[in-house]
Amino acid sequence: MSEDKKKSIMDYDTVALDEENHALVIIDQTKLPYNTEILSLTKQEDIWSAIYLLQVRGAPAIGVAAAIGIYLAAREIEASDFEEFYQKFRKAKDYLDSARPTAVNLSWALKRMEGIVLDNKDKPVAEIVEELHKEAVKIREEDIWVCKTIGEYGLTLVNPGDGLLTHCNAGQLATVKYGTATAPMYLGQERGYHFRIFSDETRPLLQGARLTSFELKESGLDVTVICDNMSASVMRKGWVNAVFVGCDRVAANGDTANKIGTSMVALAAKRYGVPMYICAPTSTIDLNTPTGKEIHIEERPASEVVEMWYEKPMAPEGVKVFNPAFDVTDHDLIAGIVTEYGIAREPYSESLKEIFRRKQEALKDE
Repeated sequence: MSEDKKKSIMDYDTVALDEENHALVIIDQTKLPYNTEILSLTKQEDIWSAIYLLQVRGAPAIGVAAAIGIYLAAREIEASDFEEFYQKFRKAKDYLDSARPTAVNLSWALKRMEGIVLDNKDKPVAEIVEELHKEAVKIREEDIWVCKTIGEYGLTLVNPGDGLLTHCNAGQLATVKYGTATAPMYLGQERGYHFRIFSDETRPLLQGARLTSFELKESGLDVTVICDNMSASVMRKGWVNAVFVGCDRVAANGDTANKIGTSMVALAAKRYGVPMYICAPTSTIDLNTPTGKEIHIEERPASEVVEMWYEKPMAPEGVKVFNPAFDVTDHDLIAGIVTEYGIAREPYSESLKEIFRRKQEALKDE
Protein backbone atom coordinates (compact mmCIF):
# COMPACT_ATOMS: atom_id res chain seq x y z
CA MET A 1 0.00 0.00 0.00
CA SER A 2 1.33 3.43 -0.88
CA GLU A 3 0.21 7.03 -0.58
CA ASP A 4 1.13 9.90 -2.88
CA LYS A 5 -0.41 13.37 -2.49
CA LYS A 6 1.50 14.95 -5.37
CA LYS A 7 -0.27 13.10 -8.17
CA SER A 8 -3.81 13.88 -9.30
CA ILE A 9 -6.39 11.16 -8.78
CA MET A 10 -6.71 11.07 -12.58
CA ASP A 11 -3.09 9.92 -12.87
CA TYR A 12 -3.88 6.60 -11.21
CA ASP A 13 -5.42 3.53 -12.80
CA THR A 14 -8.72 2.69 -11.10
CA VAL A 15 -8.20 -1.01 -11.79
CA ALA A 16 -5.04 -2.64 -13.12
CA LEU A 17 -3.08 -5.89 -13.26
CA ASP A 18 0.39 -5.86 -11.76
CA GLU A 19 2.05 -8.37 -14.09
CA GLU A 20 5.27 -8.63 -12.11
CA ASN A 21 3.68 -9.29 -8.71
CA HIS A 22 0.55 -11.05 -10.03
CA ALA A 23 -1.77 -8.71 -8.17
CA LEU A 24 -4.99 -6.77 -8.67
CA VAL A 25 -4.17 -3.10 -8.12
CA ILE A 26 -6.99 -0.71 -7.18
CA ILE A 27 -7.56 2.69 -5.66
CA ASP A 28 -9.20 2.23 -2.25
CA GLN A 29 -12.27 4.36 -2.88
CA THR A 30 -13.43 4.21 0.72
CA LYS A 31 -10.50 6.50 1.63
CA LEU A 32 -11.17 9.19 -0.99
CA PRO A 33 -11.02 12.14 -1.19
CA TYR A 34 -8.78 12.58 1.85
CA ASN A 35 -6.25 9.85 1.13
CA THR A 36 -5.20 8.18 -2.10
CA GLU A 37 -4.29 4.65 -1.10
CA ILE A 38 -3.34 2.03 -3.65
CA LEU A 39 -4.11 -1.58 -2.75
CA SER A 40 -2.23 -4.51 -4.23
CA LEU A 41 -4.36 -7.62 -3.76
CA THR A 42 -3.30 -11.21 -4.36
CA LYS A 43 -5.57 -13.26 -2.10
CA GLN A 44 -9.09 -14.14 -3.24
CA GLU A 45 -10.51 -13.22 0.17
CA ASP A 46 -9.05 -9.73 -0.15
CA ILE A 47 -10.38 -9.30 -3.69
CA TRP A 48 -13.86 -10.46 -2.58
CA SER A 49 -13.76 -8.01 0.33
CA ALA A 50 -12.61 -5.16 -1.89
CA ILE A 51 -15.67 -5.66 -4.11
CA TYR A 52 -18.08 -6.12 -1.21
CA LEU A 53 -16.74 -3.20 0.83
CA LEU A 54 -16.79 -0.85 -2.19
CA GLN A 55 -13.04 -0.36 -2.20
CA VAL A 56 -13.48 -1.02 -5.90
CA ARG A 57 -16.92 0.03 -7.12
CA GLY A 58 -18.85 0.98 -10.23
CA ALA A 59 -20.24 -1.74 -12.48
CA PRO A 60 -17.52 -1.58 -15.18
CA ALA A 61 -14.66 -1.41 -12.66
CA ILE A 62 -16.13 -4.35 -10.76
CA GLY A 63 -16.24 -6.35 -13.99
CA VAL A 64 -12.60 -5.62 -14.77
CA ALA A 65 -11.59 -6.42 -11.18
CA ALA A 66 -13.49 -9.71 -11.37
CA ALA A 67 -11.77 -10.70 -14.62
CA ILE A 68 -8.34 -10.00 -13.16
CA GLY A 69 -9.31 -11.63 -9.87
CA ILE A 70 -10.45 -14.91 -11.42
CA TYR A 71 -7.33 -15.02 -13.59
CA LEU A 72 -5.21 -14.67 -10.44
CA ALA A 73 -7.26 -17.44 -8.81
CA ALA A 74 -6.67 -19.70 -11.84
CA ARG A 75 -2.91 -19.17 -11.53
CA GLU A 76 -3.03 -20.71 -8.06
CA ILE A 77 -5.05 -23.79 -9.00
CA GLU A 78 -3.18 -27.08 -8.81
CA ALA A 79 -4.82 -29.71 -11.00
CA SER A 80 -3.78 -32.88 -12.77
CA ASP A 81 -6.38 -32.59 -15.54
CA PHE A 82 -9.01 -30.28 -16.98
CA GLU A 83 -11.91 -31.61 -14.94
CA GLU A 84 -10.12 -30.99 -11.67
CA PHE A 85 -9.04 -27.53 -12.85
CA TYR A 86 -12.55 -26.62 -13.99
CA GLN A 87 -14.13 -27.78 -10.72
CA LYS A 88 -11.76 -25.57 -8.72
CA PHE A 89 -12.20 -22.71 -11.19
CA ARG A 90 -16.00 -22.85 -10.79
CA LYS A 91 -15.65 -22.75 -7.02
CA ALA A 92 -13.46 -19.62 -7.24
CA LYS A 93 -15.85 -18.05 -9.78
CA ASP A 94 -18.92 -18.64 -7.60
CA TYR A 95 -17.10 -17.21 -4.61
CA LEU A 96 -16.23 -13.93 -6.35
CA ASP A 97 -19.70 -13.76 -7.89
CA SER A 98 -21.25 -13.68 -4.41
CA ALA A 99 -19.62 -10.35 -3.50
CA ARG A 100 -22.24 -8.02 -5.10
CA PRO A 101 -25.62 -9.32 -6.37
CA THR A 102 -26.98 -6.29 -8.25
CA ALA A 103 -24.12 -5.21 -10.54
CA VAL A 104 -24.47 -7.48 -13.58
CA ASN A 105 -20.92 -6.74 -14.78
CA LEU A 106 -19.56 -8.92 -12.00
CA SER A 107 -21.31 -12.06 -13.23
CA TRP A 108 -20.88 -10.98 -16.87
CA ALA A 109 -17.09 -10.82 -16.58
CA LEU A 110 -16.88 -14.09 -14.66
CA LYS A 111 -19.08 -15.89 -17.20
CA ARG A 112 -16.96 -14.52 -20.02
CA MET A 113 -13.83 -15.82 -18.31
CA GLU A 114 -15.51 -19.19 -17.76
CA GLY A 115 -16.25 -19.28 -21.48
CA ILE A 116 -12.52 -18.97 -22.15
CA VAL A 117 -11.90 -22.00 -19.96
CA LEU A 118 -14.52 -24.09 -21.74
CA ASP A 119 -13.41 -22.99 -25.20
CA ASN A 120 -9.87 -24.17 -24.45
CA LYS A 121 -10.62 -27.34 -22.52
CA ASP A 122 -8.50 -29.45 -24.88
CA LYS A 123 -5.38 -27.44 -24.06
CA PRO A 124 -3.00 -27.98 -21.13
CA VAL A 125 -3.96 -26.15 -17.95
CA ALA A 126 -0.99 -23.78 -18.23
CA GLU A 127 -2.20 -22.64 -21.66
CA ILE A 128 -5.75 -22.16 -20.36
CA VAL A 129 -4.39 -19.92 -17.62
CA GLU A 130 -2.51 -17.87 -20.20
CA GLU A 131 -5.70 -17.51 -22.26
CA LEU A 132 -7.42 -16.22 -19.12
CA HIS A 133 -4.60 -13.74 -18.68
CA LYS A 134 -5.09 -12.44 -22.24
CA GLU A 135 -8.86 -12.16 -21.76
CA ALA A 136 -8.55 -10.23 -18.49
CA VAL A 137 -6.26 -7.72 -20.19
CA LYS A 138 -8.67 -7.53 -23.16
CA ILE A 139 -11.66 -6.83 -20.91
CA ARG A 140 -9.76 -3.97 -19.30
CA GLU A 141 -8.74 -2.47 -22.65
CA GLU A 142 -12.28 -2.84 -24.00
CA ASP A 143 -13.64 -0.84 -21.08
CA ILE A 144 -11.63 2.21 -22.15
CA TRP A 145 -12.99 2.03 -25.71
CA VAL A 146 -16.54 1.41 -24.49
CA CYS A 147 -16.55 4.43 -22.18
CA LYS A 148 -15.04 6.79 -24.75
CA THR A 149 -17.59 5.66 -27.35
CA ILE A 150 -20.46 6.16 -24.89
CA GLY A 151 -19.08 9.66 -24.34
CA GLU A 152 -19.15 10.38 -28.07
CA TYR A 153 -22.80 9.31 -28.34
CA GLY A 154 -23.70 11.20 -25.18
CA LEU A 155 -22.11 14.37 -26.49
CA THR A 156 -24.58 14.39 -29.39
CA LEU A 157 -27.41 14.86 -26.88
CA VAL A 158 -26.20 18.14 -25.37
CA ASN A 159 -24.90 21.57 -26.35
CA PRO A 160 -21.94 23.70 -25.24
CA GLY A 161 -22.65 25.54 -22.00
CA ASP A 162 -25.36 23.11 -20.87
CA GLY A 163 -26.02 22.33 -17.24
CA LEU A 164 -25.73 18.61 -16.54
CA LEU A 165 -26.71 16.70 -13.41
CA THR A 166 -25.39 13.33 -12.32
CA HIS A 167 -26.07 11.04 -9.37
CA CYS A 168 -23.60 8.73 -7.59
CA ASN A 169 -20.26 8.11 -9.33
CA ALA A 170 -20.25 6.78 -12.86
CA GLY A 171 -16.96 8.49 -13.53
CA GLN A 172 -13.40 7.39 -14.15
CA LEU A 173 -13.31 6.01 -10.62
CA ALA A 174 -16.09 3.58 -11.60
CA THR A 175 -14.32 2.43 -14.78
CA VAL A 176 -10.81 2.20 -16.18
CA LYS A 177 -11.00 5.60 -17.92
CA TYR A 178 -13.54 8.31 -18.82
CA GLY A 179 -16.43 6.79 -16.89
CA THR A 180 -19.86 6.19 -18.37
CA ALA A 181 -22.10 9.07 -17.27
CA THR A 182 -19.11 11.40 -17.05
CA ALA A 183 -17.64 10.44 -20.42
CA PRO A 184 -19.61 13.17 -22.28
CA MET A 185 -18.45 15.64 -19.63
CA TYR A 186 -14.77 14.76 -20.03
CA LEU A 187 -14.94 14.76 -23.83
CA GLY A 188 -16.82 18.06 -23.70
CA GLN A 189 -14.11 19.48 -21.44
CA GLU A 190 -11.47 18.50 -24.01
CA ARG A 191 -13.48 20.26 -26.74
CA GLY A 192 -14.29 23.48 -24.92
CA TYR A 193 -17.98 22.83 -24.11
CA HIS A 194 -17.74 24.47 -20.67
CA PHE A 195 -20.47 22.37 -19.07
CA ARG A 196 -21.83 23.26 -15.63
CA ILE A 197 -22.09 20.05 -13.63
CA PHE A 198 -24.32 19.41 -10.63
CA SER A 199 -23.25 16.39 -8.59
CA ASP A 200 -25.79 14.89 -6.16
CA GLU A 201 -24.06 13.98 -2.90
CA THR A 202 -25.65 10.48 -3.08
CA ARG A 203 -26.46 9.35 0.43
CA PRO A 204 -25.71 7.31 2.43
CA LEU A 205 -22.23 6.57 1.02
CA LEU A 206 -21.72 10.00 -0.57
CA GLN A 207 -20.13 8.78 -3.79
CA GLY A 208 -21.23 11.94 -5.58
CA ALA A 209 -19.71 14.25 -2.99
CA ARG A 210 -16.58 12.21 -2.25
CA LEU A 211 -15.82 10.80 -5.69
CA THR A 212 -17.61 12.51 -8.59
CA SER A 213 -17.00 16.07 -7.45
CA PHE A 214 -13.43 15.10 -6.55
CA GLU A 215 -12.47 13.69 -9.94
CA LEU A 216 -14.34 16.37 -11.91
CA LYS A 217 -12.73 19.17 -9.90
CA GLU A 218 -9.31 17.55 -10.29
CA SER A 219 -9.94 17.58 -14.06
CA GLY A 220 -10.85 21.26 -14.12
CA LEU A 221 -14.60 20.96 -14.74
CA ASP A 222 -17.12 23.38 -13.26
CA VAL A 223 -18.81 21.17 -10.64
CA THR A 224 -21.24 22.01 -7.84
CA VAL A 225 -22.21 19.54 -5.12
CA ILE A 226 -25.87 19.52 -4.10
CA CYS A 227 -27.77 17.48 -1.53
CA ASP A 228 -29.89 14.71 -3.02
CA ASN A 229 -33.09 16.55 -2.14
CA MET A 230 -31.99 19.65 -4.08
CA SER A 231 -32.11 18.16 -7.58
CA ALA A 232 -35.71 19.26 -8.19
CA SER A 233 -34.84 22.80 -7.11
CA VAL A 234 -32.01 23.24 -9.61
CA MET A 235 -34.18 21.73 -12.35
CA ARG A 236 -37.01 24.09 -11.57
CA LYS A 237 -34.63 27.03 -11.89
CA GLY A 238 -33.76 25.86 -15.39
CA TRP A 239 -30.14 25.17 -14.52
CA VAL A 240 -30.17 21.56 -15.75
CA ASN A 241 -30.50 20.69 -19.44
CA ALA A 242 -29.87 16.95 -19.14
CA VAL A 243 -29.27 14.22 -16.57
CA PHE A 244 -26.59 11.59 -17.16
CA VAL A 245 -26.33 8.63 -14.78
CA GLY A 246 -24.77 5.21 -14.94
CA CYS A 247 -26.42 1.97 -13.91
CA ASP A 248 -25.67 -1.48 -12.56
CA ARG A 249 -28.25 -3.42 -14.55
CA VAL A 250 -30.63 -2.75 -17.44
CA ALA A 251 -33.65 -5.03 -17.78
CA ALA A 252 -35.02 -6.12 -21.16
CA ASN A 253 -37.85 -3.57 -20.99
CA GLY A 254 -35.50 -0.66 -20.24
CA ASP A 255 -35.99 -0.49 -16.47
CA THR A 256 -32.64 0.26 -14.84
CA ALA A 257 -31.14 -0.33 -11.42
CA ASN A 258 -28.75 2.33 -10.21
CA LYS A 259 -27.58 3.79 -6.92
CA ILE A 260 -30.37 4.57 -4.48
CA GLY A 261 -31.94 7.95 -5.21
CA THR A 262 -31.70 7.70 -8.99
CA SER A 263 -35.43 7.08 -9.38
CA MET A 264 -36.17 10.30 -7.45
CA VAL A 265 -33.93 12.23 -9.85
CA ALA A 266 -35.79 10.64 -12.77
CA LEU A 267 -39.17 11.63 -11.35
CA ALA A 268 -38.06 15.24 -10.87
CA ALA A 269 -36.55 15.33 -14.35
CA LYS A 270 -39.79 14.07 -15.88
CA ARG A 271 -41.76 16.76 -14.02
CA TYR A 272 -39.51 19.58 -15.26
CA GLY A 273 -39.00 18.32 -18.81
CA VAL A 274 -35.33 17.46 -18.40
CA PRO A 275 -34.21 14.40 -20.41
CA MET A 276 -32.76 11.59 -18.29
CA TYR A 277 -30.11 9.47 -20.00
CA ILE A 278 -28.73 6.18 -18.72
CA CYS A 279 -25.14 5.50 -19.79
CA ALA A 280 -24.78 1.73 -19.96
CA PRO A 281 -22.17 -0.50 -21.57
CA THR A 282 -23.81 -3.49 -23.25
CA SER A 283 -22.19 -5.62 -20.54
CA THR A 284 -24.64 -3.97 -18.12
CA ILE A 285 -27.71 -4.88 -20.19
CA ASP A 286 -29.38 -8.09 -19.05
CA LEU A 287 -31.93 -9.26 -21.60
CA ASN A 288 -32.61 -12.31 -19.42
CA THR A 289 -34.17 -10.05 -16.77
CA PRO A 290 -37.62 -9.07 -18.12
CA THR A 291 -38.31 -5.99 -15.96
CA GLY A 292 -36.97 -4.08 -12.99
CA LYS A 293 -39.17 -6.13 -10.68
CA GLU A 294 -36.88 -9.11 -11.19
CA ILE A 295 -33.67 -7.23 -10.31
CA HIS A 296 -32.36 -8.28 -6.92
CA ILE A 297 -31.69 -5.16 -4.84
CA GLU A 298 -28.82 -5.46 -2.40
CA GLU A 299 -29.52 -4.29 1.15
CA ARG A 300 -26.59 -3.03 3.15
CA PRO A 301 -25.80 -2.50 6.86
CA ALA A 302 -27.69 0.07 8.92
CA SER A 303 -24.39 1.52 10.09
CA GLU A 304 -23.87 3.13 6.68
CA VAL A 305 -26.91 5.32 7.33
CA VAL A 306 -26.66 6.18 11.01
CA GLU A 307 -22.98 5.86 11.95
CA MET A 308 -20.49 5.97 9.09
CA TRP A 309 -20.05 9.75 8.71
CA TYR A 310 -20.77 10.84 12.29
CA GLU A 311 -18.75 11.02 15.50
CA LYS A 312 -21.85 9.81 17.32
CA PRO A 313 -24.86 7.93 15.90
CA MET A 314 -27.24 10.41 14.26
CA ALA A 315 -30.39 8.40 15.01
CA PRO A 316 -31.80 6.87 18.21
CA GLU A 317 -30.13 3.68 19.32
CA GLY A 318 -32.07 0.62 18.16
CA VAL A 319 -34.17 2.46 15.56
CA LYS A 320 -35.00 0.42 12.48
CA VAL A 321 -33.08 1.31 9.30
CA PHE A 322 -33.89 0.37 5.70
CA ASN A 323 -30.82 0.63 3.50
CA PRO A 324 -31.26 -0.60 -0.09
CA ALA A 325 -28.15 0.10 -2.14
CA PHE A 326 -30.06 0.61 -5.40
CA ASP A 327 -33.47 1.53 -6.74
CA VAL A 328 -35.19 0.87 -10.06
CA THR A 329 -35.96 3.66 -12.52
CA ASP A 330 -38.94 2.78 -14.70
CA HIS A 331 -38.28 2.82 -18.42
CA ASP A 332 -40.95 5.44 -19.13
CA LEU A 333 -38.89 7.98 -17.16
CA ILE A 334 -35.82 7.44 -19.34
CA ALA A 335 -35.23 9.48 -22.50
CA GLY A 336 -32.53 7.17 -23.81
CA ILE A 337 -30.02 4.48 -22.90
CA VAL A 338 -26.59 5.39 -24.26
CA THR A 339 -24.42 2.39 -25.17
CA GLU A 340 -21.21 1.88 -27.11
CA TYR A 341 -23.31 0.74 -30.08
CA GLY A 342 -25.76 3.61 -30.16
CA ILE A 343 -28.62 5.16 -28.23
CA ALA A 344 -31.64 2.99 -27.42
CA ARG A 345 -35.04 4.63 -27.04
CA GLU A 346 -38.61 3.49 -26.42
CA PRO A 347 -39.73 0.83 -27.00
CA TYR A 348 -36.67 -0.57 -25.24
CA SER A 349 -37.79 -4.16 -25.68
CA GLU A 350 -37.03 -3.64 -29.38
CA SER A 351 -34.25 -1.04 -29.37
CA LEU A 352 -32.05 -2.96 -26.91
CA LYS A 353 -32.25 -6.02 -29.16
CA GLU A 354 -31.17 -3.78 -32.04
CA ILE A 355 -28.18 -2.61 -30.00
CA PHE A 356 -27.09 -6.22 -29.54
CA ARG A 357 -27.64 -6.92 -33.24
CA ARG A 358 -25.24 -4.07 -34.03
CA LYS A 359 -22.79 -5.46 -31.52
CA GLN A 360 -22.86 -8.91 -33.09
CA GLU A 361 -22.32 -7.41 -36.54
CA ALA A 362 -19.37 -5.40 -35.27
CA LEU A 363 -17.82 -8.45 -33.64
CA LYS A 364 -18.15 -10.42 -36.89
CA ASP A 365 -16.21 -7.74 -38.72
CA GLU A 366 -13.28 -7.82 -36.32
